[in-house]
Amino acid sequence: MTLFESIILGLVQGLAEFLPISSSGHLAALQYIFGIDGSNVLTFTVMLHFGTLVAIFVVYWKDIVDLVKELFATIKDICTGQGVQVNKNDTRKLGFMIITASVPTAIIGLLLNDFFESLYARMTVIGVCLIITGCGLFFAERYGGGKRTIKDMNFRNAFFIGLCQSVAIMPGISRSGATMIGGLACKFDRAFAVRYAFLISIPSVLGAFLLEVPEAVRSVSDGTGMSLGVMLAGIAVAAVSGYAAIKVMIKAVTNKKLMYFSVYTWIAGAALIIYSIPA
Repeated sequence: MTLFESIILGLVQGLAEFLPISSSGHLAALQYIFGIDGSNVLTFTVMLHFGTLVAIFVVYWKDIVDLVKELFATIKDICTGQGVQVNKNDTRKLGFMIITASVPTAIIGLLLNDFFESLYARMTVIGVCLIITGCGLFFAERYGGGKRTIKDMNFRNAFFIGLCQSVAIMPGISRSGATMIGGLACKFDRAFAVRYAFLISIPSVLGAFLLEVPEAVRSVSDGTGMSLGVMLAGIAVAAVSGYAAIKVMIKAVTNKKLMYFSVYTWIAGAALIIYSIPA
């Protein structure tokens, strides 16, 4: 993979990870269109998530610090016999809701990872999934959303949104879009829905990244993959573009502009299906 290709993939990853247009689908499509060797693309795609993680940590650093502090406070309460006390405060409850949403994603990801990876080379499947993403955004925008916040959230809501996130393992289904759809379907306030959607992406993205680190190190060290410099360039671009995309997404959700992304994913999905038809 060349430096130019790495930068392009990093740019697309950063934008499409947080905008509801599916980063996995776009990266797989670019790999197909550019004819990039697929042997290390999946590993590189996961490594790019480190850049998007940096973007999330920069935007939501206060939430993350508060959650870590509350984790230690919860451990202290357990050790002193006070119990878990899930509803002790909003931050503690948010932490448990994030953990709950991560469970179905982890289970489905571990059990069906090989199957979903096999779909990355099937452009028709990705195109259909993009269209499905657009339909979900369309209905969530028109009929979803409400006034509920973390105070009104329960474990059923968190598990349901986690199931929505697990569906996004399919290339072409947007992770941010799926979790946003789940949050709006549960009638959560738009500002809370987008905040929660990005926060629950941290465990799954971090887990996938850590699983691929050994393979990335091996490919760099034995010369079978891309150079370290090329990889780092893509990660840096993903971090910067990801930060910008988060800011855009927050405004788009709160200002009810998801319809634009619906139209885009419909067009992109249809174009990809047509492009994949043999001449």
